[in-house]
Amino acid sequence: MPPPIAEQIIRSLRCLMGLDGSTIGIERVRQLGVNTRYFRQRLRELGFITYGNDDSPVVPLLLYMPGKVGAFARRMLQKNIGVVVVGFPATPIVESRARFCLSAAHTREMLDTVLDVLDEMGNYLQLKYSRRTPSIRPELYDESNFELED
Repeated sequence: MPPPIAEQIIRSLRCLMGLDGSTIGIERVRQLGVNTRYFRQRLRELGFITYGNDDSPVVPLLLYMPGKVGAFARRMLQKNIGVVVVGFPATPIVESRARFCLSAAHTREMLDTVLDVLDEMGNYLQLKYSRRTPSIRPELYDESNFELED
């Protein structure tokens, strides 16, 4: 590995661990976690099915039907939202998906814009496959608030 690349990796890791004397890296990791949990939770509330670890910033949204993949990608692009779609042979034939890659730099407004468009696309293309009913106690799953009640 070339020395400049190794140095960049070392400095990035030092920043993420707070060893550079700043809290920038730690704040970014925290914000990425907040964005990830919010986005995944809202997708589930809207009736979509997602795969993967709840803390992973790569969010696969199940589209299932291969015929809907192209339409989904085109409609999202028309709304100025870039999305990666994956289908057969990279996935099983009935597990086509869209992949969203979240960042700490995304604002809540940006995420809400994408979620609004996804809600519209989910209705238009009939992509809301979840049979799970919304929780009657959604506050139990709110991981952004860690205060305990007496």
